[in-house]
Amino acid sequence: MLPQGHYVPQLAALVLSENKKANQTIINLSGIAIGNAWIDDNTSIEGMYDYYWTHALNSDETNVGINKNCDYVSGNFSDTCYKYQSQGDGEYGRIDIYNIYAPLCDGSTQKPGSPGSVKDFDPCSDGYVSSYLNRAEVQEALHVRNTSWTHCGGVGWTDSPTTILPTINQLIGSGISVWIYSGDIDGRVPVTSSRYSVNRLKLPVETAWRPWYYNEEVGGYVVGYKGVVLTTVRGAGHTVPSYQPERALVMISSFLQGELPPPSTV
Repeated sequence: MLPQGHYVPQLAALVLSENKKANQTIINLSGIAIGNAWIDDNTSIEGMYDYYWTHALNSDETNVGINKNCDYVSGNFSDTCYKYQSQGDGEYGRIDIYNIYAPLCDGSTQKPGSPGSVKDFDPCSDGYVSSYLNRAEVQEALHVRNTSWTHCGGVGWTDSPTTILPTINQLIGSGISVWIYSGDIDGRVPVTSSRYSVNRLKLPVETAWRPWYYNEEVGGYVVGYKGVVLTTVRGAGHTVPSYQPERALVMISSFLQGELPPPSTV
């Protein structure tokens, strides 16, 4: 499946392993943060389709069909399950599933660097990245093949584990602080998937679910588990800082300071 949510935990585990081999702390790793991360195949898929239905992107009939025919415990999906999942994928229509409320790119009106505040997300930005990556001088500078590149290619990861939860457990056991943050309007790897995955760890809650604030508004919500912090960023899509840079800065600053995001604006 998708590799997001694997890179950082697996790299962190490698750092700990190499430190142990060297019998000394070469890299002083104390915490990791992963955003809108695909952590566990079964819970992530379940959370994705539940998100579709709870955000009015799927019909009741499709939701019932998915929940009746898809075994998220074993991960053995029947042909009927796949049929209903495909039906759900088709029902949400022509939207940006990485930000379900964002406008679609209109290349005839949008231009890079057009006026707007830092809060304005340009839905055509993916196209700018692809154009940049396919410039000959850029490919030469990066020492990559002279071929067609995109901002997010469809390359499969054939040896990807179906779950990264054991790795996260290993990190927690080694005293590494793990933050999992989620833009709450991403439909591809939604907050429901993150919540379902974290729930599989069966960690005790140390700080109850609450809102956190920035600029006198709710910036998101946070719950502190033993070893894991799960936080949302309100109004952010899949790549959180692209949509909500100021709220993302508050969230990641809190992570770096080892504190939960602020409970009030006072």
